[in-house]
Amino acid sequence: MQDKNKTALGHIRVLDLTRVLAGPWCAQNLADLGADIIKVERPGSGDDTRSWGPPYLRDAQGNNTTEAAYYLSTNRGKRAITVDIATTQGQQIIRDLALQSDVVLENYKVGQLKKYGLDYESLKQLKPDLVYCSITGFGQTGPYAHRAGYDFIIQGMGGFMSITGERDDLPGGGPQKAGIAIADLMTGMYSTIAVMAALTHRDRTGEGQYIDMALLDVQVAMLANMSSNYLTSGQVPTRQGNAHANIVPYQTFASADGHIIVATGNDGQYRKFVQAGGRPELADDERYATNPARVQHRDALVPLLADMVKQKTRHEWIHLLEAAGVPCGPINTLGDVFDNPQVIARDMCITLPHPSAGEVRLVGNPIKMSATPAQYGAPPPLLGQHTDLILRDVLHYPPEKIAELKDLGIITNQDIKK
Repeated sequence: MQDKNKTALGHIRVLDLTRVLAGPWCAQNLADLGADIIKVERPGSGDDTRSWGPPYLRDAQGNNTTEAAYYLSTNRGKRAITVDIATTQGQQIIRDLALQSDVVLENYKVGQLKKYGLDYESLKQLKPDLVYCSITGFGQTGPYAHRAGYDFIIQGMGGFMSITGERDDLPGGGPQKAGIAIADLMTGMYSTIAVMAALTHRDRTGEGQYIDMALLDVQVAMLANMSSNYLTSGQVPTRQGNAHANIVPYQTFASADGHIIVATGNDGQYRKFVQAGGRPELADDERYATNPARVQHRDALVPLLADMVKQKTRHEWIHLLEAAGVPCGPINTLGDVFDNPQVIARDMCITLPHPSAGEVRLVGNPIKMSATPAQYGAPPPLLGQHTDLILRDVLHYPPEKIAELKDLGIITNQDIKK
C-alpha cells in the first residue's frame, strides 16, 4: 500500500473520465506520484482498451482474464467505478465526485459533456478552484475542433510521418508511423505537466482553471529541432531513416552479425570511431573532418563507414567503442530489454498482486525522486471494482441509495472472483 505522506501528490484526488490512452496515461502518472485516481467507466463494457487483445492477462490456471495487456499498461494505481452518465442520477454522481476532487480529466468529444452539465463551466459553478483538463484530437477551438482525433492520423497530419521512415529513394522508403501511439503518450505527458502546474497555481492563489490539450498541438510541438530546422531555414525536412538530419554519423549500421547504433555527437568522437575501425584517414579528409562537412558529404561518407562496420561483429564494435568513449549500443528486442542488468537495476519491471490473476507484471515509472519516489498502490482495477467503496467512503451514500442505483443499472460491480 502507498504511504500517502511519502508521496508528492498524496493530497490530490483526480476524477478520471478518460479512456484509451492519452488521458489514462496522464492519470497513471499522477497515480504513481500518490494521487487518488477515481476512474469512471461505462457499465458493462468499460474502457475500450479492456478488450483490445490478445494478449490478455492470464490467471493461475493459464486462462485469459478480461484484462487486455493494453489496458494494463496505463491504468495501475486507480480505483474504478462504473456510472451511466447518460442518466440524471449518473450525472449527479459525477457532480458529487467532482466536488470531492481537485482535478477532472476528460477526453470526450468537444461539447459532449456540456449536454450533461458536466463541462468545466458547469462544474466551476459548484467548485471554483477545480482544475479541469480536456484532451481531444484538435482542441476546443479552430476549424477542426469537432473532428475525431486518432493517434495514427495525428502522426500524419502533424508532420511526424514526413520525417520518419527510410528515404524515398531507397528500398522500403516512404512514410512510417512510430511503433507506439506517440502522439497519445506525449499528450498524456504534457497533460501531466499542465495539471501539476495548474495545481501549483491553485495552491498559491485559490484559483482553478481549464486546460485545453490537443494531440495535434502536441505532435507539432514535439518535433523539436526538426520544426526548428524548417522555421529557421525554410527547407522542408525529409525522411532520413535511422540517420540524423543534423549529425553524421548518428545512425544504425550493419555489423558482421547484427545491427548497432553509433551516435557520434562531436568531431572527437567521430575520429575515435574511425580509428577503432582502422580507417583514421576518414577523419583527416577535409570532406569528413567536421560535422557540417560530414552532413554535406553524407552520401559519400556513409557507404565507407558501412563497409568499415561490416568488418567486425556487434560485440567487437560495442567493446571497442565503449572503451574509446564513443556512444553506441545494440538494437534490443523487448526480451533483451527486460533481461538487461541496467533495466533490472533501475526497477523498470514491477510485479503487483492482482485479484483475478494472482499477480501482474508491469513497467515501472521512470521518475526517480529521493524524498517522494513513485509508489505502486494497486494493480489496474477490474471494471467497477471499487464502486461500492467509492460511493460509501467518498460520497457517503447510504446502503439503500447504492442498492437503488444498482437496481436501476446506473452503477455495476465486477465480481473479482471471476
